[in-house]
Amino acid sequence: MNVFEIIINDQEKVAMEDVFHSADNKAALTQIIKEHRYLDVLEQYKLPVSNKVLLYGDSGCGKTTTAKAIATALGKKIVIVDLSTLVNSRIGETSRNIKGLFDKAARDKAVLFLDEFDQIGKMRSTDDKEVGEMRRLVNAIIQQIDYLPQHAILVCATNYYDLIDIALIRRFQLRLKFELPDEARLDEYYDKLLSTFPPHLQNIERKYGTSFAEVKDYVHAELKKRIIRDLEQAD
Repeated sequence: MNVFEIIINDQEKVAMEDVFHSADNKAALTQIIKEHRYLDVLEQYKLPVSNKVLLYGDSGCGKTTTAKAIATALGKKIVIVDLSTLVNSRIGETSRNIKGLFDKAARDKAVLFLDEFDQIGKMRSTDDKEVGEMRRLVNAIIQQIDYLPQHAILVCATNYYDLIDIALIRRFQLRLKFELPDEARLDEYYDKLLSTFPPHLQNIERKYGTSFAEVKDYVHAELKKRIIRDLEQAD
């Protein structure tokens, strides 16, 4: 498998202010962006910048858009990979693919976004041979993480934090938990999504206790129904 075949071609620009974060997560992400904007100055003081971020928690709460927002804020390319498409039954091939991804991120000074990072932990089994192979894969990933240059940024995402090897978790300077938004944050999100549409389309019933991604799908589905209904009634 060619490493470039597993890269998702998605260079969508996302402004950080358009991503809905908790106050703590927003502050942490703002800090890491500022560190990279002043990377050259900080290096003069021999101060390392944080460039390894683990995003974990509920699905659909903004992990992928956060990675895109980091890249947008710093004017960097983003290399997006779903680890479930990368992991191969032949551990050696998987290790080579991972090295290829890290090499590309280093060359391009890019944001490397590894989604479904828990796939590494999920592959563990009680079979001694597989455990040994997984240790070699984890060691290979640790090596790539440790030698990632500061001008590149690694962002990993998982819905299953507890499945990830502790040795990998320790490599991330920043670990941010994403949780289902409360009603107030969802109302802000509803307002943002609906603000560009005519007033008569904005009065849809609001659902809560769900993720941003599910709200977006729901709002778009309701808007399409209403627009089509209006068009049919006008015929």
